[in-house]
Amino acid sequence: MTTPPAAPQRPLARWLALGVLVLAVLLIAVDATVLGLATPYISEDLRPSGTQLLWIGDVYSFVIAGLLVSMGGLGDRIGRKRLLLLGAVAFGGVSVLNAYAGTPEILILARALLGVAGATLMPSTLALIRNIFPDPRERSFAIGAWGAASSAGMALGPIVGGFLLEHFWWGSVFLINLPVMALLVLVGAKLLPESKDPAPGPWDLPSVALSLAGMFGLVYAVKELAAGEITGLTLGAGLGGLLLLVWFVQRQLTLPKPLLNMRLFRNRGFSAAVVADLLTVLGLSGLVFFLSQFLQLVQGRTPLAAGLAELPSAAGAVGAGLVAGIVARRFSVRAVVSGGLAAIGIALAAVVLIGEHTGYPLLGGVLLVVGLGAGFSFTVTADVILSAVPKEKAGSASAVSETAYELGTALGIALLGSVVNGVYRGFATPPGVPGPVAHAAHESLGGAAEAAHRLPAPLAARMFDAASDSFVTGLHYAAVGGAVVLLGTAVAAWFLLKGQRLDVADDEGEEAAIRGAGAPAGAGGRVPVRQGSAG
Repeated sequence: MTTPPAAPQRPLARWLALGVLVLAVLLIAVDATVLGLATPYISEDLRPSGTQLLWIGDVYSFVIAGLLVSMGGLGDRIGRKRLLLLGAVAFGGVSVLNAYAGTPEILILARALLGVAGATLMPSTLALIRNIFPDPRERSFAIGAWGAASSAGMALGPIVGGFLLEHFWWGSVFLINLPVMALLVLVGAKLLPESKDPAPGPWDLPSVALSLAGMFGLVYAVKELAAGEITGLTLGAGLGGLLLLVWFVQRQLTLPKPLLNMRLFRNRGFSAAVVADLLTVLGLSGLVFFLSQFLQLVQGRTPLAAGLAELPSAAGAVGAGLVAGIVARRFSVRAVVSGGLAAIGIALAAVVLIGEHTGYPLLGGVLLVVGLGAGFSFTVTADVILSAVPKEKAGSASAVSETAYELGTALGIALLGSVVNGVYRGFATPPGVPGPVAHAAHESLGGAAEAAHRLPAPLAARMFDAASDSFVTGLHYAAVGGAVVLLGTAVAAWFLLKGQRLDVADDEGEEAAIRGAGAPAGAGGRVPVRQGSAG
């Protein structure tokens, strides 16, 4: 059975198709960042309970984490273009439901449905790049553009969201999805080529259920533990999620046509790239999650100014992503990935020099180095992951890559976030602060800022200064922890990615991947895409 044509014939059509995919990624990244800015306005308008507010913020990532693998497999079966366009229509429609939600319950449901739509978009974009660009060098640049769009979207989100919230109501941050999704569907229907697995087998619904329930339980437990909620429900959800994921893996190993071919992990380059992504995001999460609070509450910037202050990281990631493939071929994959991770680790270690009165040049320099390191490492690992599988399995491989990001984020916020919160809550309340006010101040730095309004000015200043100092100390500890993780990952990547190369012809790469994924592997079960002498 022959595989459908994977790429448009005309070079211009390929790059126009890439523009459509970049547009989708840009929107997803923007959408991921604007909710945090809108949360205070949602709280004032809908008046959700504390638990409901957590679900409004978390249910999107829960659903995405649980469905990524399933949707990647579905795209391999029904066609990635079809899945992307259906997801785009759903994403636009559900965005309207989010914008006009009149109760917390409706908004939680709308956010969950948006997660379903997002899970169809994320793996489809990267998988289509694998098929549109059969030439490895063009594909490296396309992946760099894809990653650059994600970084740019993360930077644009706070700026666009800040502007909209200053001029319109909170629902406007969701309505910006509509024109972009409409353009994506209209242009994508004409320009994007269809691609899918010619012999995929059935979409195994029990595997879908196991993946969704297992990831949901695990991510829920991690987030609850990060918030200090150590309860029987939390521990049970975590243990149950792990057991369901083990069951999922066992089922994939026994199915003739699995939803996710677990034997792909026998490929050393594939496994090393996935683990590197997970650990990198884990180490970065502490800085990323608390940076906005530091810029706004500790250094006193407005939301828009805080968004602008974070631009160097996006600029570095965009620039590095666009040239990462060229640099990896000039030197080596492991040199670029390890060097990028080491640069991030050193930048995180430098965070210990940053405090309330630190000038912007040092902070901007740290963010620039983080962006450069992330742009180089993430772009090359994404290229390695896609190059390690046959193009028919690109959807599943892309989903694994995206799942690593989701898990890394959840674990990083849980582990490093608990460090920040643990140190923060230990600050000494100045004498004279009433008990209820002190309790509210110890919940979070935002709570301390709100509680300070209930105190006389001199006492409020002393309490908030103590809270800010404690928060900054916690951020320093988390940054050191992240630096240790990143530097350790850099060392591991140096050895695990030895000999890995990007300039592999499509037919050769697919043959190696098929051997690694479907047949008993030799040499300790590791079948790299291609090994050479480059270090």
